Amino acid sequence: MADVILLLSIVSIWIAVLESIVIMSGAIRFVYRQNRGVLVRSGQLDDFPTVTVMVPAHNEELVITATVEHILQLYYPPDKVQIIVIADNCTDRTADKLKALKARTSYKDRDLLILERTGTGGKSGALNDALKEATGDWICVYDADAAPEHNALYFLIQKAMEQPERYGAVFGRNKARNRGQNLLSQFINLELITIQRVHHTGLWELFGLGTIPGTNFIVKRSLMEEIGGWDEHAITEDTAVSFEILGRGQLIALAPQAEAYQQEPERLDVYMKQRQRWAKGNYRVVVDNIHQLFNRSSWRIKLHVLYYAASYFWFMVAIIVSDLIFIVNLVYQIIALFHPDTLSPFQFSSDLYVYLVIAWALMYYIYVLQINLGLATDIGQSNVRNFILSCVSYFTYAQLFLVISLLAFWSMIVDKVTGRQSKWYKTKRFG
Repeated sequence: MADVILLLSIVSIWIAVLESIVIMSGAIRFVYRQNRGVLVRSGQLDDFPTVTVMVPAHNEELVITATVEHILQLYYPPDKVQIIVIADNCTDRTADKLKALKARTSYKDRDLLILERTGTGGKSGALNDALKEATGDWICVYDADAAPEHNALYFLIQKAMEQPERYGAVFGRNKARNRGQNLLSQFINLELITIQRVHHTGLWELFGLGTIPGTNFIVKRSLMEEIGGWDEHAITEDTAVSFEILGRGQLIALAPQAEAYQQEPERLDVYMKQRQRWAKGNYRVVVDNIHQLFNRSSWRIKLHVLYYAASYFWFMVAIIVSDLIFIVNLVYQIIALFHPDTLSPFQFSSDLYVYLVIAWALMYYIYVLQINLGLATDIGQSNVRNFILSCVSYFTYAQLFLVISLLAFWSMIVDKVTGRQSKWYKTKRFG
């Protein structure tokens, strides 16, 4: 039985390695094609569609003024932009700061609506209330800590206009604005770069597959109205709505030049709560959509379900089992140096254990390689410090993700058994 468990773990790790290689090949191809082209903000679009920018904000007095100023200064015709900032159940000075900003003479002609609400539903509820007031052809969403670059909205719309009938949503890239704050924020920076510059680009290049992030994206207003808005019971409303968009035959396109900065957690407790919420939400999305593997849904939806199921269930279990076996055997081998009669509880044929070590070493190599592939495509990020951090992160930061995943899975099970309702957790900001 032990040999079977080990063999399954080894096979799973090899499949995970193969998946990473395929995605990296797509990312390399994407970068190659992008570098051969010329980046232009092509004069003017033939027609600028109207856009409603929505910013949900719950007790965001520390960051909301700077965020809305960035949005007001975006390169896009002002008469084509409606801005709705939702002061959602705020008990601080968020609404007051927004009113002071709106009162400035430089913004007196801008279409800026401050929506103060006391409803339920967290971020999804706030977005749904704003959707009722939206007038734009496209909905753009930025989190309350976002700092979109000057051309971000233009590039999102430019991508959408390439195939407006086919693209239901377009998403850009997000960067950590406080990446140098401490060791945790530096590790988060590596994670963001790898996901967005390797996984997102690879999946889009090879399969035309994208996922809406929580911020810096646009979606057709008519499509969101057809869907019925954001799911107020979903913990990760962005992933849930992505499946809804794909289910209606629309694609979620990547606009790599559309970049925005966001604030990442600087404390471990804040990080743990945020990532546990994300993991738990993604578990629920997988459970809710696993049936699509067996119905007549499109191959992209099936691939999307498999990607999430493999990442959050299959590969995670395989890595935990292999790590446990590796560590326990290593400890017992050290003990055996002093007590030769000591035997490890995991007894395998020597060849099989060698295969585990090889698979584990290859997985580590691919892990470091994909991080540095992402770093190489981001100006100023490929340096000695980040290379060292990428080598260390597997044994530290990546293992923390396993703990978070286990906690999130257990929390989801408790919710199912007890009927407990999950509460939306707002990430704490830092001034």
